[in-house]
Amino acid sequence: MNDIVYVGKHSITYTVPRHQHDTWELIYCTGQEGELHFDDFILPYRMGSVAVIPPFTPHSNRSQNGFTNIHINLANATLNFHRPMVIQDDGNRSILSVFSGAFFQFYESAEQRETLLSAYGSLLAAYLLAYREASSLSKIVQEIENHIIRHYADPAYALDEYLKSLPYNYDYLRKLFQKELGMTPHKFLNDRRLQTAASMLRSQYNDGNVTEVAHQCGFREPLYFSRMFKKKYGLSPSFYYAAKREAPAQAAPTPDPDRMKIMLEETE
Repeated sequence: MNDIVYVGKHSITYTVPRHQHDTWELIYCTGQEGELHFDDFILPYRMGSVAVIPPFTPHSNRSQNGFTNIHINLANATLNFHRPMVIQDDGNRSILSVFSGAFFQFYESAEQRETLLSAYGSLLAAYLLAYREASSLSKIVQEIENHIIRHYADPAYALDEYLKSLPYNYDYLRKLFQKELGMTPHKFLNDRRLQTAASMLRSQYNDGNVTEVAHQCGFREPLYFSRMFKKKYGLSPSFYYAAKREAPAQAAPTPDPDRMKIMLEETE
C-alpha cells in the first residue's frame, strides 16, 4: 500500500510530451511555474505546488521559463482523488521534505531502504489527503468518507443502514459520493479493506493466515475476500503473500525518467 516504485528529478525543463502512467504520479514543483494540460482542462502550478495525477490520465507539462521538480510514482495508493488536482505545500515545506527523503532513499542500497520507502509512501499519502482543499468535497461526502474509514475493519459494519440513517435520499448520496470521489460508497469501502489486506500480507509480521487477515479487514467470509482480492490484485491472498516472501531483494535502481511512462500521440 502506497508503494513508491519510482522517484526522479527534472532539471530545467520546458515541455514534457503527452503521456500517462499506470500508477499515481505525484509532482512537486521545486522551481518556477507551468501548466499541466489534460484532455478537458488545464492545471497551473508554481513552486511549492504538488500535482496529484491518477493512473491512466493523459497529460503534458509546459512551462514558459522552465520548471524543476521531483516526481514520484505511487502504486496501490490510498488516495481517493478522482480527478487531477494541485495541492499547495505549507510554509515549512513539509511535503518537500518527504519528496526529498524519498528521492535519497530510492537510490540507496541500504538494507532498510524498503522499510523507509514504505514509510515515506504512507506519510506522503497522509499529507496529500490532509492538505486536500476542503472545498473539493461537500460536507456530507466528507462525513460519509470519515465514517467508512473509522468503521471499515468491523465485519458487522452496515454501510447501507448508515447511509439510510442520514437525512438525505439514499440514491442522491450514492450519486453525490461517486461524483466527488469517483466511486460509490460501497466500492470505497471494499477498496479500503482490500488495500489494508494487501498491506498486512506484505508485512514482515504477518504469518499468511488469510482467514485472520480477512476478518481484521472487515470481511465476514474468507472465500468472498479471496475472490475480491484476486480480482483487484491478480493473485489470491495466499499466492500474493508467498510472492512477496519469495521476491529477491532489489538492488538500488538507476535513474530512468521514462519508467512506467506511456507516451501518447500528440493530439493538440
